Amino acid sequence: MPDFRPFPALRFANDIDLKTALAPPYDVLTDEDARALQESAPYNITWIDVPFGDYDKAAETLWKWVQDGVLSSDISDTLSIYRMAFTDAPGTPREIVGVLGGLEVVDEGAGGVLPHERTTPKAKSDRLDLTRATSTNMSPVWGLSLAGGLTEELREPGTPEGSVTFDGVKHTVEKISDPARIERIRAILASDDVLIADGHHRYAVSRTYRDEVRSATGSHKTQAEYTLTFVNELIEDQLSIEAIHRLYEGLSADALRGALSKWFVLEPFDGSVTPGTLAEMESLGRLVILWPDGTAGWLVPKPGVFDDVRPLDGLWLETALADVPHEVSYQHGLAETLGEVASGNYTAGILIRPTSIAEIRRTAREGLLMPPKSTFFTPKLLTGWVLRPTATLPGQ
Repeated sequence: MPDFRPFPALRFANDIDLKTALAPPYDVLTDEDARALQESAPYNITWIDVPFGDYDKAAETLWKWVQDGVLSSDISDTLSIYRMAFTDAPGTPREIVGVLGGLEVVDEGAGGVLPHERTTPKAKSDRLDLTRATSTNMSPVWGLSLAGGLTEELREPGTPEGSVTFDGVKHTVEKISDPARIERIRAILASDDVLIADGHHRYAVSRTYRDEVRSATGSHKTQAEYTLTFVNELIEDQLSIEAIHRLYEGLSADALRGALSKWFVLEPFDGSVTPGTLAEMESLGRLVILWPDGTAGWLVPKPGVFDDVRPLDGLWLETALADVPHEVSYQHGLAETLGEVASGNYTAGILIRPTSIAEIRRTAREGLLMPPKSTFFTPKLLTGWVLRPTATLPGQ
């Protein structure tokens, strides 16, 4: 089972405005977003976390902030409660509550920390180069604990560290320094697996970095054995999961229709595709195909054809198109998907339904993986609440 440890967290000093210091995770920011954040504030975390390839400068900035007191270290090992209060897309109020700490970096297939979907190829050098230069974890991995009891243990507040509202989401962080409470949290998390929800590539980079540190030091007991992770309980009433839709190219419209027609009945779709269509898809058990001319159609699964396939829309589409050469890319958001299809750059787009909590749990228990981009967890964690050094930094 996974080891989860406290550490002396680096945090922004009390006189730094968190609203201007924190930022969304690097992988949801465009270059323009990051530059705007940097131009708006001298101490925004993107100066370190999004250095545009200048990793030495990022490290120098981090060290200067530590030396100047912009960032200060906890005097003892701590964990941090992180709460996000928001209203999800269907209008349901939710609060996600989890804990920030150091999650053990385990070898692939070793168990304890599990991937939940296959990953698509992605350059890892940026995060690896940044970690090498700064010896610090910035944006946390997001993990889901299959153990029960974490939410209840985190109900009592810790020492307030700050609260900010971004895009309608209230983010609140509290520090836990009581050793007895820390041990109770660690015991809960050690009782069952942690499933990686978001940050598969970050975790893989942490594994590479750990191996490099082991090779350089000959030790398996450095801070590189762990990586900054937010963990919350895998329960229905907390998590908000949205779909990541599919965009297809590299085949003709006729070839796509022909392949899909073996598995789905293609029915006409009357009217415009709207956010209400996503709810209809859920209630009717259908998918929607979008064409560049603005028309759409229902994809109704034929009786029995997917009986031997797990009930995942992404897997159904992989199965249906397995024998047809094509390329697929991914897009979150209905408006964004409609815009991409309307651009004419794709043969078609297909709207899929969100993956259920029950299916996520079942897949984890059976040791299986979902197709790439099966889940989009919202809202996103902010970067900058807590930084986790993997070595002593200059100025500490």
